[in-house]
Amino acid sequence: MRYFSFSEYLRKTFNAKVYRVTVDAGFTCPNRDGTKGTGGCIYCYAGSEYNPDKRLLSVEEQIAKGIERVKRRYGAEKFLVYFQAFTNTYAPVEKLKEIYDTVRKFSEVVGIIIGTRPDCVPDEVLELINSYTEDYQVWIEYGLESPHFKSLRWMNRRHGVSDFIDAVLRTRRFEKIKICAHVILGIPLEDEEDMLETADFLSAIRVDGVKIHPLHVIKNTKLAEIYEREKFSLLELNSYVNLAVRFIERLRPDIVVQRVTGEAPEDLLIAPEWCSHREKNRVINLIRKRMEELDTYQGAKCRFLSMVR
Repeated sequence: MRYFSFSEYLRKTFNAKVYRVTVDAGFTCPNRDGTKGTGGCIYCYAGSEYNPDKRLLSVEEQIAKGIERVKRRYGAEKFLVYFQAFTNTYAPVEKLKEIYDTVRKFSEVVGIIIGTRPDCVPDEVLELINSYTEDYQVWIEYGLESPHFKSLRWMNRRHGVSDFIDAVLRTRRFEKIKICAHVILGIPLEDEEDMLETADFLSAIRVDGVKIHPLHVIKNTKLAEIYEREKFSLLELNSYVNLAVRFIERLRPDIVVQRVTGEAPEDLLIAPEWCSHREKNRVINLIRKRMEELDTYQGAKCRFLSMVR
């Protein structure tokens, strides 16, 4: 492998087929309920979850059905429960514990993934999350999206880069919690050097994992309204492949690359067309092929190798 993929990491860690089961636990977000804003981030479509019917099921039912489905489809043996939709630390500690404790009902679950915002992890929530590390591998996924404040403001994130740095440093006090950052490439306000600086930033701050997403436009979002009005440029496939390769080269080699692209259902995607579900594997394969052609690899141009643990 030319980069440290999540599938490789899971094989090495658990010596078994391990897959994620996504859960919508019914959370909202301070950028939607009026605490910080309304309407959410400009790209947000139902909190990164395209199946609103999930909320009709309890968390326990979602986990059970997810395990059964993934077992049948992939022959998985162990599972990570991924609390994905909206901000999954945005509730009182007692409520969070009640929700998270549901995983204890399933012996096949070996890990918990909690997706959240960097401005929604008070110390008492981190302490609760850390309590699960005795029995599970635990990841917190922080939506950074960009370390450039002009981009955060354009996306209506309603938090700053300083919030992300603060969240990472406070989370680092708990050595067993692993940190993954979400980033978006192709934001119109950024040029290529801005985006490559994002890789440098993640390497310097020492996250454990990264999910890389190309900017794409989904129906029924604020971004769709802006795109219709301004028709800003989106990355073409070949440009994205080259950029993703250069981005991965700048990452520390021990960072787990959990995603190299993002995708949406064809009936919801406006643009670009190569970000549809059916194109996902092609994009991944093109990135791997380009790395082979260039004989390059993750960390080849990282400036922070001395900080690798």
